Amino acid sequence: MKKFLRKILPESFILWTHKIRGQLAARYYGYPAKKMVVIGVTGTNGKTTTVNLIAKILEEAGFKVGLASTINFKIGNKEWINKTKMTTLSPFVLQKMLSKMVKAGCEYAIIETTSHALTQYRVWGISYDVAVLTNITPEHIEYHGSFEKYQKTKARLFESLKKSFHKPGVKKISILPQADPSFSVFKDIPADIKLTYRIGGQPRDSQEIVARRIYLDMNGSSFEVATPYGDIQIKLKLPGRFNIMNALAALAVGVSQNISLSKIQKALEKVEMVPGRMEKIDEGQDFSVIVDFAHTPDALQKIFETIKPVARGRIISVLGATGERDKFKRPILGALAGKYADLVYVTNEDPYHEDPQKIIDAVAAGVSRGKKEKMIEGVNYFRILDRAEAIERAIKVAKKDDVVIITGKGGEHTMAVGDKKIPWDDGEIARKVLKKLKK
Repeated sequence: MKKFLRKILPESFILWTHKIRGQLAARYYGYPAKKMVVIGVTGTNGKTTTVNLIAKILEEAGFKVGLASTINFKIGNKEWINKTKMTTLSPFVLQKMLSKMVKAGCEYAIIETTSHALTQYRVWGISYDVAVLTNITPEHIEYHGSFEKYQKTKARLFESLKKSFHKPGVKKISILPQADPSFSVFKDIPADIKLTYRIGGQPRDSQEIVARRIYLDMNGSSFEVATPYGDIQIKLKLPGRFNIMNALAALAVGVSQNISLSKIQKALEKVEMVPGRMEKIDEGQDFSVIVDFAHTPDALQKIFETIKPVARGRIISVLGATGERDKFKRPILGALAGKYADLVYVTNEDPYHEDPQKIIDAVAAGVSRGKKEKMIEGVNYFRILDRAEAIERAIKVAKKDDVVIITGKGGEHTMAVGDKKIPWDDGEIARKVLKKLKK
């Protein structure tokens, strides 16, 4: 019924109904966001990791925290999995959760905030105090109409800072990645404090946070961070330059809340992993199996660029593409797998109402374009409709020092097929295969 109504009703009317729901939800629950410091994290990639790193820093400093992200929810000491397949919840559910955070004594709420949520007024009435941008690369273009509109939608989070309710003694803060191509869209949006972060070089002013002297391997990274309050050395257990950027964004939030560098360092170094984000599946095998959420070309490329320089064996890629969105990226994902991986298994991934085989074919069409060495179907790349079978076959062909990278779903616990959400867990499937191989 919803799909039918969307087809016959004008977009303006649909958005009006979204706004009414957002207003009703905020009023019904008494604007709970006014009673906490609210941190919004937006961007194309890295949001979930950044939200969880921010929470660790705030908790290390002794604050009680609530969060809502793609993979998890948290209210104080209670934490549970997000099984909704929604990053930013619908207004009544989100406002109810914020109300529970207030009742539990949370001083901070951290909300992973998507462009869809901003467009559809899901966060109406939430007075953000800190806005964080991770990065922006093309995604949801079919929904927003253009990349420029996608950027402008993300900017609404930052524009809301000075327009929303001002809490006594709480400053409005924006935190931006200085080297991101979209930086110019955000840099002049008003805020009481503006902090930027980047990798490389020396800080040019007191508002910059810079990572330098970087060492990377498959197990993480070590780097020095120059901040307005001094320098600090961090040994991060999350691998990849992109995770250094996520850590810098979280560190900037900590600095903005007057948390000591020593506590920030301690918090970041405690984080072993974020579920479904470069998550290692280890059952004692002599090769690596990694599960990651990477579902955009930029995210997938960063994953491969992290693995390629340090992989001692072959790279084996299992990937697909989500149905009903951003069809342009499907052959690009395939081309990236073809470029970086030695073996590629293209498979099903949240088809929704689309024919999964057609999605697989679109991804597979890009595989042979990836590199000079020919990718031959049936030899070094395969189309396998059953995702569990694709994971099993990829793991079974792995040899000593190979890396099997399973991307697209990360820590999700369901697969969207039509109107149904079927229980699913890439990591658990990989574990079962590995355990069988040990017998």
